[in-house]
Amino acid sequence: MGIGGGSDAAVPAGAIERLTAALRACTAVEEPERLAAALLEDQGQCGPVCWTTAESGHQVNDGGYSYRNPANRFALPTDLLARMTAALAL
Repeated sequence: MGIGGGSDAAVPAGAIERLTAALRACTAVEEPERLAAALLEDQGQCGPVCWTTAESGHQVNDGGYSYRNPANRFALPTDLLARMTAALAL
């Protein structure tokens, strides 16, 4: 479902503006508005996931395509997962 759709997968109001601000602040992308829209438009879910807290305290899930799933061969290292959890908790 794309931006403005009426489901749980819908992108919340203001998402493009928030992502644009983050891209502008943290990257050198020439057209952050265009990239933000491309990242958020029609980015359907890749299946349901179950989020849990690992023993070390960071958030992980069981998604087959998730970098935050320790069972995936391409999963992020534990220290980076912990840093991501801390950053997203702000």
